[in-house]
Amino acid sequence: MSLLIKNGTVVTAEAQWQGDVRCREGVIAEVGPGLERQGEEVIDASEQYVFPGGVDPHVHMALPVAGTVSSDDFETGTAAGLAGGTTTIIDFVHPEKGQNFLEALTERRAEAVDAVADYGFHMAVTWWGEETAGWMESCVEEGLPTFKTYMAYKEIVGLGDADLIQAMQTVADLGALMVIHAEHGDMIEHLRDRLAAAGKREPRYHALSRPAELEGEATTRAVALAHWTGATLYVFHVTCREALAAIAAARDDGRTIYGETCPHYLLLDDDVYEKPDFEGAAYVCAPPIRPRGHQDVLWSALGDGTLQVVSTDHCPFHQEQKELGRDDFRLIPGGAAGIEHRLALLYTHGVGMGRIDLRRFVDLVSSRPARLFGLYPRKGEIAVGSDADLVIWDPEATGTISAASHHHRCDRSIYEGFELRGLPSTVVAGGQVRYRDGTLEVERGAGRFLSRSLAE
Repeated sequence: MSLLIKNGTVVTAEAQWQGDVRCREGVIAEVGPGLERQGEEVIDASEQYVFPGGVDPHVHMALPVAGTVSSDDFETGTAAGLAGGTTTIIDFVHPEKGQNFLEALTERRAEAVDAVADYGFHMAVTWWGEETAGWMESCVEEGLPTFKTYMAYKEIVGLGDADLIQAMQTVADLGALMVIHAEHGDMIEHLRDRLAAAGKREPRYHALSRPAELEGEATTRAVALAHWTGATLYVFHVTCREALAAIAAARDDGRTIYGETCPHYLLLDDDVYEKPDFEGAAYVCAPPIRPRGHQDVLWSALGDGTLQVVSTDHCPFHQEQKELGRDDFRLIPGGAAGIEHRLALLYTHGVGMGRIDLRRFVDLVSSRPARLFGLYPRKGEIAVGSDADLVIWDPEATGTISAASHHHRCDRSIYEGFELRGLPSTVVAGGQVRYRDGTLEVERGAGRFLSRSLAE
């Protein structure tokens, strides 16, 4: 299919210009002003922006959690992403304790075959053994140059410090990237059990069991271990000033440390856990949503470059699934839906409120994650040869978020009632129009596995 987008204001992380974009056979074939039609479909983008498709490097489709599975699979989750302007995701492979990493990758790729948008994987280093370093090297060869470790959940997927050091050293030796969930898991388990023993089991105690100080301590420790092993570190879902202080200090010291946050940490505070009738369970995620005051610090970190990416940590559950923890917050599956609304929320509350400019917006949601995770310039750019993943953005369009109308397969939205100004009018993935004027038309299995490389 050939497509010509005319008269738009093209915005990338590096430039902004008025003109046209021609797409042919799934890639961008030509850019510039005044391109003439060559028989292809024409979309008039007058008075609209044209962005590169969003790249969300942190999602969990069909993830087993707390005796259930997150409610969006690869088909429905990537479809929801397309409806909001995200055309590429990076999910995870979580080997069982003792499992061969490459076997786990094969299984996960089979689960992803119905994806309607392009996808890649991070490999989670969930255990350490004699063969782990060799498997990690094979993962890099298979196009997975990024490895996730958890400093919490040690009984399931997390690593103690000794194994974490081994994983970081291997990442450094391979020239790979370590992505990390930084919370002090042992202390969190102690607090969770202490609260439960005292009969404090409502959703509000989830947040109290995972205080910001424990995220800050773990981030500080991770930064130190990365420094002494030589590993390049990317910190997932930063929520608080304590973690930001550790990242900022390392960057000021010239260390290569990256970080991300998510819209729910920017826009919500821990009052959500006080909602009546167990509605606070919808907001249970890890790390938890923080008290008021942390949000302003996060916005500043996006503006000054301390944080480089806004992801979603998309991991939705129906209310019925959340009910598994009705009598004990420790049993509530953690996670919420967000992939559809990432761009619109950041545009509304970031660009619209003067916190970030347009080019910074594009960098945060598309170009920077593409660069950091080995997808650039195939993704995250509008240039000849890049994939024809494009978002035509109407800055004057308005809407209201609601679980009744979103495309997530989830009966709750943590952004219920949020007003938006600025929405995608058209989303193109692989040169195909997948979303236009509120209508989503996707093709099961159209998404491609993306082999990534961090090599220059």
